[in-house]
Amino acid sequence: MDNFTSQAQLRLEQVNLFTKLKSNHQGYPILQDISFQVVPGERIAIVGVTGAGKTSLLRLINRLSEPTSGKIYLENQEYRQISAIQLRQMVTLVLQESKLLGMTVHEALEYPLVLRGMPKQTIQQRVSHWLEQLHIPNDWLSKNELQLAAGQRQLVAIARALIIQPKVLLLDEPTSALDAGTASNLVQILIQLAQTQQTTILMVNHQLDLAQMFCTRLLHLHQGQLLANKPASEVDLASLQASLIQTETQAAEEWI
Repeated sequence: MDNFTSQAQLRLEQVNLFTKLKSNHQGYPILQDISFQVVPGERIAIVGVTGAGKTSLLRLINRLSEPTSGKIYLENQEYRQISAIQLRQMVTLVLQESKLLGMTVHEALEYPLVLRGMPKQTIQQRVSHWLEQLHIPNDWLSKNELQLAAGQRQLVAIARALIIQPKVLLLDEPTSALDAGTASNLVQILIQLAQTQQTTILMVNHQLDLAQMFCTRLLHLHQGQLLANKPASEVDLASLQASLIQTETQAAEEWI
């Protein structure tokens, strides 16, 4: 085992994911031969056009989907050897549209820690800390999800994930509904969290300027395959942007 592998917190080996069909066939490929490693504290940006497999990759890492073939490891332990509940306490996923399950904002923020039986004072301290860091006003706390705008719901979902303090944080377009100032503040918080707490963060983001500012490494998915895996310093942002625009345009033309 090489040194990088021994330090890997998260490792995917030749992972494939196919759609499930009612027939005996595997179905249409969603992800094909995905292999990469992530060490603690890394900040990974995952980019690609719509349908490239970005969200599917996050769902695999959070075990909301199971790979058709290949293996995923967390701290050298194969995923199938870890219970789903235990794994999701360490690996937390925030989707673009998250639900509060009929709770108020305050109840939703406390709920994951209540389930773990944490002391009330600890719960209050964590909630207060992230409310302050993310500039979430107190008047949101009594509201339910129907009383919140899309960006407000998104920020609350991110706060709930940060309160959990996972080892690996998975974010699917976390800035899509946020204003520029809130998005910039969030990215700075995530960078600091990775640097000080060694939290590993994988973020899907179409906003390439934010993605490059955030990441230490960039993964480029295309048609379910890992097209590039590069340190942020080696990414030509202009060329990548042009490539993504061209691919999106070609795909749109095929539907006309």
